[in-house]
Amino acid sequence: MKLRYSDLTDEQLIKDLQENENIEAYEILVKRYKDPLINFVYRFIGDRDGSVDIVQDTMVKFYINRHSYKEFAKFSTWIYTIAGNLAKNELKRRKRRKIYSLQGNDDERPVQIEDKNIKSPERLADSGIKSEIIQKALLKVKPVYREVVILRDIQEFSYEEIAEMTGLSIGTVKSRINRGRAVLKKLLKNIYRE
Repeated sequence: MKLRYSDLTDEQLIKDLQENENIEAYEILVKRYKDPLINFVYRFIGDRDGSVDIVQDTMVKFYINRHSYKEFAKFSTWIYTIAGNLAKNELKRRKRRKIYSLQGNDDERPVQIEDKNIKSPERLADSGIKSEIIQKALLKVKPVYREVVILRDIQEFSYEEIAEMTGLSIGTVKSRINRGRAVLKKLLKNIYRE
């Protein structure tokens, strides 16, 4: 039985891209990571359009810098590091712009994430409201804590992978996750009292 190209691991695909300039390898990696990265960046910056732009920039940077990837790191760690750095830069840029802007843009609303397993309209509405409240609370958490909480609790990376992505020690990662969770818990203390 012949192995399909799409069955290759991320690391095998990036190696093929590096060695053979195989564009199919790039396309498969983009397809695998586009949606999870958009979710990660959206949770971090709170803007759907901005997150799509950042992920597009991530994919461009990934392609341009494909030869800088080294096999000792997981590909997922490498690409999340690129996206995370671009998201942090965007937050800094927005913060500077907000300081100099005379008029804010308060009409942006977070995207509702539909849960297809919920049948009743009441539960769907309740879920949408909770999702919006959680996203707003997440955006109130300092970015240094928000990033690691998203990577651990939403993207489900290990402490070791997060440490590698952020350049922090595992102890610092765990500490920041605990602090971020504590802030979130305080912000959300009334949402799940059912």
